[in-house]
Amino acid sequence: QVRVVESGGGLVQPGGSLRLACAVSGILNSYRMGWYRQAQGKQRELVASVTYDDNTNYADSVKGRFTVSRDNAKNTVDLQMDNVKPEDTAVYYCAVNDIYWGQGTQVTVSS
Repeated sequence: QVRVVESGGGLVQPGGSLRLACAVSGILNSYRMGWYRQAQGKQRELVASVTYDDNTNYADSVKGRFTVSRDNAKNTVDLQMDNVKPEDTAVYYCAVNDIYWGQGTQVTVSS
């Protein structure tokens, strides 16, 4: 059984930092791991992804502020969020191969 579990969400002030973590178990091939987000009333969108061989992809809105990284030995993927903005407020989801999804973790950016 594949399990995808996110952690690290919460409330952060504009300009602050937050780190999300995702642990994956029960899968041998996690070629592409990524973070998506869904703000209230909006469609889910890709934030950042990373392949097994470290090719990364970022949404234009987070380039230069967010960093995605993975540990293949531990089957984890993290999202370092710096200089966050109120528009980053959303539920963040971890995804593996765009097939397996976590339950999501809320990130709220507010003063």
